[in-house]
Amino acid sequence: MQTLEEQSRQGFVIICGAGVAGLAAAWWMQRAGWRVLVVEQAEELRDGGHMMGLSGPGLATVRRMDLVARLGERAYPDMGQHIYRDRRGREILRINYREALAGIEWLTLRRGVLVQELRAALPTRDIAWRFGVTVQEALNQASSVRVSLSDGSCHEADLLIAADGVHSSLRRRHFAADANCLHPLGYRYASYEVQDHLLLGQDFLSYAEPGIQTEYYGLCDGRLAALHVWRSREAGFVPPAQRHSLLRTCTARSFTGVRATLEAVENPQEIVIDDLALVELPSWRQGRILLLGDAAHSLSLISGQGAGVALASASILAEELERAAAGGVAPSSSALESALARHDQRLRPTILRLQHRSRKLAPMYVPSSRVGFALRNLVLRTMPDVLLKKYFASGLKSEAQALAALA
Repeated sequence: MQTLEEQSRQGFVIICGAGVAGLAAAWWMQRAGWRVLVVEQAEELRDGGHMMGLSGPGLATVRRMDLVARLGERAYPDMGQHIYRDRRGREILRINYREALAGIEWLTLRRGVLVQELRAALPTRDIAWRFGVTVQEALNQASSVRVSLSDGSCHEADLLIAADGVHSSLRRRHFAADANCLHPLGYRYASYEVQDHLLLGQDFLSYAEPGIQTEYYGLCDGRLAALHVWRSREAGFVPPAQRHSLLRTCTARSFTGVRATLEAVENPQEIVIDDLALVELPSWRQGRILLLGDAAHSLSLISGQGAGVALASASILAEELERAAAGGVAPSSSALESALARHDQRLRPTILRLQHRSRKLAPMYVPSSRVGFALRNLVLRTMPDVLLKKYFASGLKSEAQALAALA
């Protein structure tokens, strides 16, 4: 049991958001000797989420957290083939992921699984939780940040970490309006689950057509995950009541099975729709308020690296704060500023490279014109297997190079 004197010597951080970035920050900050308060607006941790790949520094970070074995037990089985079909159901392309990813260490799992395992790995000591609570006000002061919560409590913290996602309310209040930092790529995505009627096993199935791509994969529990990505001139929030209708319009000319699967959604209000967007800011810190993860630098769904970068970023932050601390005492204002500046310097080059890659990938992922769609398919169809494997390997290598600075 710590004495009051020992507690007073510790740094105190409030983390807004209990997603991947927030929970990873809680783990690393606690390990660095800080007391942690996690504030989450939802009543409980969010389940489900997209399928994601964890490799490179993200995988290296969870290995340092001793989580690889537990994540491996809950990971998706080794990926099989990705089968691409057109709107008439004809096969366009078939990619064998086992061969394309040979020699690359990789975990495929749902985002919710990573969140659950991060939460389970957190010790009870020095970590407090507030679910169903939001940050109402944050005021930077000379030697602290004063944080008022919606439950009526008020706290003096050394640092406030905003890990509240791509639509961060703290970012809007303390950094920039969405219009000035949230930049849509010209695409939207939608995701939902239905009963599994395709029985894909370890395979992925996509229906590709000009301007839209639909992907399906099994969830190993009798459910099927669906993901639509489409070209859109419109951006912004879509009310839940309008999402099913919007998807019907977007898939009106898609393969009949795509439309039938959409109609099988049990609760259309649970469909998730959002923009593929990048968050771009000249600084991720404002006094003692720090943006982390998607709130700071969303890479978009296309990059596939958001969770891995969030994990590595939290680790880097704790490392720099440990360097700034003197004998376990919370860092002074100047030392804290230096630590946050070094965190930015180590992370920003990687973020810029990955965001640039997201911009380049989007038109290739979903060609908007018939001509572009036909040319892409022709190239991929006629490309020899050895060159196709090199193409995918080069993409993974470019990601690895971009992420190398975080290792």
